[in-house]
Amino acid sequence: MKRILYKYLSRWTTLSEEDRQAIVDQIHVAPFDKGTVLIRQDETPAKCYFILKGCVRQFSIDEEGREVTSNFYTEEQAIAVFNHHKPDRSSDYTFTCVEDSVLVVGDLDTEQDMYDKHPQLASMTRRMIEESYGQVQAEFSAFIESSPEERFKALLGKRPALVDRVPQHQLASYLGITPESLSRIKKRLRNDSHPPKFKS
Repeated sequence: MKRILYKYLSRWTTLSEEDRQAIVDQIHVAPFDKGTVLIRQDETPAKCYFILKGCVRQFSIDEEGREVTSNFYTEEQAIAVFNHHKPDRSSDYTFTCVEDSVLVVGDLDTEQDMYDKHPQLASMTRRMIEESYGQVQAEFSAFIESSPEERFKALLGKRPALVDRVPQHQLASYLGITPESLSRIKKRLRNDSHPPKFKS
């Protein structure tokens, strides 16, 4: 699993092989069962995560008590909570494992120590976050301008595995539609001359 981290260090830094290996050896990797809550909404997170295997859902509870799914994180994605603008630095979202997962676990209290020891690691993290944030901005803009069916088609094009990896009611919430609407969209697409492959 740690070879994925080694690949990222090779891509984003000019560290020597010895330094890259030293960083990888210090990183904590742990398994998490399906259903494990990593970060809770309104709590101040103490950890950060990078997914080596599995899927994590990001959601919040709205004023009417409904769960609103806003993202899914899968292999080789980092879970970043942008909460520095809040006095208590609490999370606006809950993050929970949709599948049995294997994650890199970072301690936010000692994060700066690692960056001080390995300055290029801080640069790598910043560049990864900037790249991820740019993708989120582009996807959000396209999401707002598209119809529910266009959103689903975009998902099939960019992240087709999600369709079979996450519960359909969560997928529908992520797309901003009801489970019934999602079923109708999938039925229409299934009747096309070149239907995409997905389960009911």
